[in-house]
Amino acid sequence: MIAGVGIHPFGRFDLSYRQLGAVAARDALADAGIGLADLDSILVGNVGGEMAKGQNTMELIGRPGIPIINVEAACASSASTLLLASQLINSGAARAILCLGVEKAPRGFIAASGFEQWQIESGLGVNPVYFALMAQELLETTDAKAADLAEVSVKNHRHAVANPNAMYRREVTQEDVLGSRMVCPPLTLLMLCAPNEGAAAAVLVSASYARELGISRPVRLNSVAMVSRTADDWFVPAASRQAGRRTSLTARAAASAYEQAGIGPADIDVIECQDTDAASELWAYRDLGLCEPGSETALLRSGETALGGRVPVNPSGGLLSKGEPLGASGLGQVHEIVQQLRGRAGARQVTGARTGICHVMGAGHNAAVLVASR
Repeated sequence: MIAGVGIHPFGRFDLSYRQLGAVAARDALADAGIGLADLDSILVGNVGGEMAKGQNTMELIGRPGIPIINVEAACASSASTLLLASQLINSGAARAILCLGVEKAPRGFIAASGFEQWQIESGLGVNPVYFALMAQELLETTDAKAADLAEVSVKNHRHAVANPNAMYRREVTQEDVLGSRMVCPPLTLLMLCAPNEGAAAAVLVSASYARELGISRPVRLNSVAMVSRTADDWFVPAASRQAGRRTSLTARAAASAYEQAGIGPADIDVIECQDTDAASELWAYRDLGLCEPGSETALLRSGETALGGRVPVNPSGGLLSKGEPLGASGLGQVHEIVQQLRGRAGARQVTGARTGICHVMGAGHNAAVLVASR
């Protein structure tokens, strides 16, 4: 059960990563109504910080004397903390765990994320390159146009206006997006998320401990599924890829999460997915089972993935609007889904939301999907 959540807004701040993390951790503990003494362990997701980052962050709150474990899996880091925490609790090894994601990413594009030295020196080690290659494939193999990529950004920026935790809270037009600086064709600047700073946290407890604590409206974490690449998974640059051989990390993670939770895509009311670039959200429509391959843009154009539609995607504004503090982005999604399921999302509330999913990708190597419900 998710007993409590906390967040420090995403953006740029004159604060250390320790201070950002402490805000989210304190808020999550307060939301759950428990203290450090009630925890069995603390799991901290982060990509770019120093050694003992979790221990250093918790120093600002207290010294509980329990295991503090640091986890790194690129953008899937904080999803990894949820996977480990749920396994520990389900096994009976723990009854209350604080999961914390925190990041203070440098300005500019992320580089050298898992590439070999020759790829880095060839200019292939900067993430907009492989985002763009996947976007080009989408445009070539479906009816998607650059205008559709722009509309993903338009939708998510419109959602973010009502999210006080987002970095960018103003609407943009299709013309704004298409007219912004070209970064790597077909992706313009407003089709890409910005690495930034922030923190998010969640307190996970066993169902029996939730009852003992008297938590009246905990959110159930039905499943957390995470997969890593196999030999058949496409990760660009891969010029020798054969048509028809592309397999999807997200599709495999989603299938596992749905099976564990005993539901299907038709049961989902709200989604937070990894929109590091506009094309990635459209790929997620297919891979999460929201539509058939080739129907991604039809789903977008129908308005079904916007607030007020059948299955709103990224009501928080997504990474395109919030920005992406790598180690915190997954738990940032969880914070949004929990608020949606509690009916506390304000102007961006999805009416009647009872089941939601979160989806992250970690540097093309990992994918995680979780299902939560009330």
